Amino acid sequence: MEKQEQQEQKNRKDQENKGLGDFAKYSGIAVQMGVIIFITTWGGIKLDKLAEFSKPVFTIILSLLGVFAAIWVAIKDFIIKK
Repeated sequence: MEKQEQQEQKNRKDQENKGLGDFAKYSGIAVQMGVIIFITTWGGIKLDKLAEFSKPVFTIILSLLGVFAAIWVAIKDFIIKK
């Protein structure tokens, strides 16, 4: 009986740790996506100022590329880290 209770406690702790691990994994992916999008958008803004365009051409192009790159990295992480 005591052995069964110890096993149940161990199973509960494993489930709690799995939840924390999943939270850390998905939070890391979200932060990674945000950083990619931020850097590409920031770079686009800087390039637009440098090129002195009247319309934000580089900002639009690089921000869209950043979004696609962030989605690609997230999908790659989901597939590999399952």
